[in-house]
Parts: sequence; structure tokens; C-alpha cells
Amino acid sequence: MSWVEIIVLGIVQGLTEFLPISSSAHLRITSAIFFEQDAGASFTAVTQLGTEAAVLVYFAKDIWRLTRTWVVGLWDKSVRPSLDYRMAWYVIIGSIPIGLFGFLFKDQIRSAARNLWLVATTLIVFAFVLAFAEYWGRQTRLLKNFTMRDGVLMGLAQAMALIPGVSRSGATLTAGLLLNLTRETAARYSFLLAIPAVVMSGLFSVPDVFDTSGHAPSGAQMVVATVIAFVVGYAAIAWLLRFVAHHTLYVFVLYRVALGSLVIALLMTGTIAAT
Repeated sequence: MSWVEIIVLGIVQGLTEFLPISSSAHLRITSAIFFEQDAGASFTAVTQLGTEAAVLVYFAKDIWRLTRTWVVGLWDKSVRPSLDYRMAWYVIIGSIPIGLFGFLFKDQIRSAARNLWLVATTLIVFAFVLAFAEYWGRQTRLLKNFTMRDGVLMGLAQAMALIPGVSRSGATLTAGLLLNLTRETAARYSFLLAIPAVVMSGLFSVPDVFDTSGHAPSGAQMVVATVIAFVVGYAAIAWLLRFVAHHTLYVFVLYRVALGSLVIALLMTGTIAAT
């Protein structure tokens, strides 16, 4: 891979990871349009370590508080009714579906699921699902009202993002809105929910990212791409939390439909290849 490709894809990963527009789809599409070769699912998984590091830094106080409370609560029953203890369990249990499905369908995720016809279609279809959730959700429930049912359902929604084009944040935000959570509450849980799954996926994929002969990134290139994703991703977190607190998600709906339609047009004219 060239250094230009590494820098561009690192920026794309950081910009799109936390927006409901699918970072994996954007990496796939950017690679097809500008670099004529798929960077691969493993490259995506590893660079996501950079954006998840941004989550760890941005929410460091929250993560430390939840972790400490959870550990103490394993022995101290008086701590267990607290929101922090319950939220830690919600994140742990909510992470199980994506880990399970990711393991069972890892081969399909790295091959057939990256077909651009599927990516484009998924971008458009789930744009309308997100629009429905934005329109229908009452947004009356705050973080203090969060339950295990919410955690499990949003965890199942996150698992759908194994298909490029769905968007992990888009799927969890959609589920949260359908559960009548506020956008900010759904976004905060979405950030926390991503940590276990993405970190494990990234670490698991580190050996695979260097296996593609001829187009494989070097170790230095992967480090640079991941660092870029971290810096850009950190800024994206702060922006998104401010945005969802005061704006609807319809702008992302329109963007997804436009991008999906563009990809379909490029595929139909033979400008880019589906695989």
C-alpha cells in the first residue's frame, strides 16, 4: 500500500467510525474509487483500534468509574443497585452478540459481505430504517432509565454492523431511538458498547492484515494509519455528541442514500468493480 492510501484511509476511518454512515463501507468505497483495490476487512479492524483508543481517552473517567464499580460490586452487594455497576454489565452482555456472530461468520465478513452491490444497498436500506427511528422514537428515556433489555437489543443491533454499510453507530443509535432513548443517551452507550468488540476484533486481525501479498501495509504504515484514525476520531466524538444533542439524524439519512446511489451508478457504468 502507498503512503497516500494509508493517510487517506486513516483519515476516512477517523471521520466515519462514530457517524451513522458506516466506516467500513467508506473504507471499501474509497479503496475502490481511488486505489482500485480493497484494503481488506483486517485493515479496517486494526485501524479501528485507533478510533477505539480515542473512545478510551475521551471517556476515560467514565470507563474507570464503571470498571472500578463493577469490580467492587462483584464482592460488595451494596454497590450492585448503582447505575454504574449495572451499566458495566450492560456493556459486557451487550457485546456478546457481535463477538459470537463475528466469530461464526468471519470468512463471509471478509469476503462476500464486502461486495459493493451489497454495501450500496445496505447503505440505502438502513438509511430509511434510521429515518423511521428518528421519526418514531419519542426520546423520553435518559441514561438513568437504561435497562438490561436496552443493552441486549442494542447489542444485537450492533452485531448487524458486521455487514459493511449498516454502520455500528447507526445500528445502535437506531435501536436506541426505537427504544425511546434520547439521541445523546443512545450515543453514549453506543461508544461504550463498541470498546470490547472492536478492541478484540482489532487485536485478532493484527496478524491477518499483513497476509495480503503485494498490497500489504508495512508495520510502520499500520501504526501511522491507526494514529491518524485516533486523532481524527477523537475530534469526531466531541463533534457528534454535541450534534446529536441539538439536531436530528436526517442529514445522515440523506447522505447515506446519496452515497449508496452514487456507488450503484458507478457499478452500473462499470467505473468500479463490485469485488
